[in-house]
Amino acid sequence: MTPEEIKKLNNEFAKQSPDVVLRYFIKNYKNKICLSSSLGVEDQVLTQMIVSIDKSVNIFTLDTGRLFPETYNLIDKTNKKYNINIKIFFPDKERVEEMVNTKGINLFYENLENRKLCCYIRKIEPLKRAFSNHEVWICGLRSEQSVTRIANKMIEWDEQNNLIKINPLINWTESEMWNYIRKYDIPYNELHDKGFPSIGCQPCTRAVESGKEIRSGRWWWEKPENKECGLHNRPKK
Repeated sequence: MTPEEIKKLNNEFAKQSPDVVLRYFIKNYKNKICLSSSLGVEDQVLTQMIVSIDKSVNIFTLDTGRLFPETYNLIDKTNKKYNINIKIFFPDKERVEEMVNTKGINLFYENLENRKLCCYIRKIEPLKRAFSNHEVWICGLRSEQSVTRIANKMIEWDEQNNLIKINPLINWTESEMWNYIRKYDIPYNELHDKGFPSIGCQPCTRAVESGKEIRSGRWWWEKPENKECGLHNRPKK
């Protein structure tokens, strides 16, 4: 898809609801569209929207091997509520073994290079496998989540994976998210009620004080501009 086509679609859907955006892409990219779910609030909202449109849409998650127990419980709850089967992708065990045996079990605390290596092996490589035969990636990015995401658009071209990436909730606020969660009684991670606004791998996520930036508890030892695992393009502001 060309930049001109992306721009045209963004103009067309600029003021449309997430549901309208999802229906358009699900209809036009049948069997070629997927939701990569981190089981965060945004992706739980998107799961509710997607299954109400077409339950056959592929929904998957990445099990890094370092997730919270509450996240595994949420996978089970979500599958049962919607009668779906979230597909799980694991990292290559040999690459994980080599990394851990060479650099240590908690290598990511040592430096940014190690942390990015861990994210690549545990998340980025499995994601690339999960995208096989797909053309559209449904994503839960929101502009207000962090300084690294304020420039993202509703519809983008993901250069890393050669996919159209759609962010139906890009303009939603935190309060809009939670209002939707409550309205449809959507299951969510219990850690959200314990001071975790954003949840990733257990060693790299901690609770934060109320009012802090949403992703401030992720990789808290790093500078804000580095707080991405590499899954997403970072457009210039």
